[in-house]
Parts: sequence; structure tokens; C-alpha cells
Amino acid sequence: MDDKTMLMIPGPTPVPERALTALGKHPIGHRTGEFSALIGEVNAALKWLHQTENDVLTLAASGTGAMEAGIINFLSAGDRVVVGSNGKFGDRWAQVAKAYGLNVEMIEAEWGKPLDPEAFRAVLEADTDKTIKAVVITHSETSTGVLNDLEAIVGYIKAHGTALSIVDAVTSLGAYDLKVDELGIDVVGSGSQKGYMIPPGLAFVSVSEKAWTAYATANLPRFYLDLGKYRKTAAKNSTPFTPPINLYFALHAALQMMQNEGLEAIFARHDRLKRATRAAVKAMGLPLFGADECASPAITAVAPVSVKAEDIRSLLSKKFDIALAGGQDHLKGKIFRIGHLGFVSDRDVLTAIAAIEAALIELGHDGVAPGAGIAAAAQVLNAG
Repeated sequence: MDDKTMLMIPGPTPVPERALTALGKHPIGHRTGEFSALIGEVNAALKWLHQTENDVLTLAASGTGAMEAGIINFLSAGDRVVVGSNGKFGDRWAQVAKAYGLNVEMIEAEWGKPLDPEAFRAVLEADTDKTIKAVVITHSETSTGVLNDLEAIVGYIKAHGTALSIVDAVTSLGAYDLKVDELGIDVVGSGSQKGYMIPPGLAFVSVSEKAWTAYATANLPRFYLDLGKYRKTAAKNSTPFTPPINLYFALHAALQMMQNEGLEAIFARHDRLKRATRAAVKAMGLPLFGADECASPAITAVAPVSVKAEDIRSLLSKKFDIALAGGQDHLKGKIFRIGHLGFVSDRDVLTAIAAIEAALIELGHDGVAPGAGIAAAAQVLNAG
């Protein structure tokens, strides 16, 4: 059946009808008073979502654009940067930093395992000469479904005193209670197609005063991603370059929906969906890729043994029009990933679990009793 595809991937995520309707509005001039008023409301709501009084700047880019901007605006060629990597996106930030001539030092963990905060403590405490200028961390590693202990790591960065904390919150912002100001995070990057519930095309960067101080002396090349330009125009409820006007319409609508739901309810919903999904996967006799203790509220990675991950994904797509994500790099074909991020409800998780269960039965997986996954998920969802 046409137009019935159900996205259960970590991005793009489902888009609510209110945001879709906003996308379809006739564009207006981006230098008009009407659009300026909308930018003002959006910027205020973005600060609310980030739980910050810092600047939250909007770029026409992807999450990668947000993170690249977060790296190049506050550092200089040759600066020593520590990058944590336990998945594809940690690796990506190291590649970006190296592309700009930064001196990159890696702290790594096996894919599917969380980064060890003590490894960061040791490196930062040993830096008595304060040569480390920034630490780059992926909070929710989208490629594996692992949530890193950001609170502990940022605490060690703050104790260092000089290094900036640069955080990829692309799949945690809007899904996890990320208190930017309370934690004292300097730079936070995210993207519109995740917890914001709208299509790809906008990226967001939260910037602390400490980071702006570093900006004043940073010398890496920048033009379109020069955040100083965005800060100057944001203060006037404007943008330095032509913005994607209709995405702003959708963002405005989505942020209003999020404010109506409330932060506490948003985070509780994502936690509930995470627990329900993981309980269902276990009940269906499938191994989870990553421990419960470090599970992301945005995505659950599954590593099937008796059936092939790609066979499950293919069957769900062909028979049920449900999209699951596959593994990346060396995990391609070895895991599949269930997204429960953004505009996803209890009903969506139950539907996806039922389809996975049906696919497992058809594929001959003998570790599942019919109804076991649904029963396990329902028990969690009913408990709240």
C-alpha cells in the first residue's frame, strides 16, 4: 500500500501532521517582520529545550554541520584535542578535527561498549600544562545505541579548567534530560531530523560564554559556518544567510508541540519506549547489542544470531512497510537498530514489535513464543 511507510530508525524520524502542514505553507520573505517574530519565538523555545541561557544558533545543515561548526569555531591549527570514540560518529569527529589540522588524541572503546570516564580523568589530570584545548564526546552513539556517561566526563573536563567540552547530542537532545547549563557544557550540536520531529535540513549549536572567549582567538578557516555571524544576527531575530523558511515553520510547530507535552513527559516517554523495546527484544530471544546500563533512549541495537539482521529488515520493509536501520561499517549485516526517537508513541513500538515477532516466526527463529514480545513490551508500557 502506498504512503504507509513507518519509520522506526534513528533519523529521519516520523513527522507530526502539524509540522507537515506547516511545511506546506506558502513561503514568506526571510527579512520581513513576520519571519523575524517567528525566529524570536523559535530561539526562545530552543533555549527552553536545551535548558540553557546560552546562545542556541540554527544552521541550514545536518548534525554533522553542527559538529563541524562546533569544532572549527573555537580551536586553532595544531591545538591538542581529545576525541572519545566508541562508534561511527566518534570516529567522524576525529576525522573532522584531523581535516582541520588539529592534534587529535583518541580515547576509544569497543563498539557497543560505553566510553570509560576514568580514561578521560586520567588524561585530563595528567595535562598539568593545560595543552588540551577541547574534548569531543558523542553522547548517544547512534551507530550502536550506547549512551555515554556525559555527566561524569564533563565533570572531569570542567575540573581541567581550560579544555572546552564539545558534545554531539544529535540523538539525545529532545530524548534525554540534558541540562546544558547545569552541567556546564560549552558546545552542543544536534539536528532537526531526530528529537525535533521535523525533516533533515536544520542543525543547532549551543555555545557557552567560555566557548565564545575561545572563539575570539581561534584561527581555523570558516565562513558559512562562522558562528559569530549567526550570533550577531540571532540577537536581531534574523539569520546571516538565506534560511530554509518552511523548515522554520515546521520547527516552530514542533517546538510548540514539545512545550505542550513538557520536558519531563518527553524524557519519561523516551525512557519508557526504550525499556519496552529492550524487554520485548529479550522476550523474543534476541541478543541486545549493548548493556541496559548504557542504553540510549533514542535507539536499540539488536544482534540476532539464529536469523540474519538484513533478513529481518527486508521482511519488515516488504511485508509491513516498516523501516528499521541496519548496522554501519564493520557491523553492517550483523545488527539492526530500532529507533524510538521523536514523534514515536507506545502504539508505534507495539506495532514494530509485533511485526518483528511475525518476521522471526516466518524466518524460523525458534527462540520466540508467539506474543512474547508484545506481552513484555505491554507490561513495561502499562507500568509507565
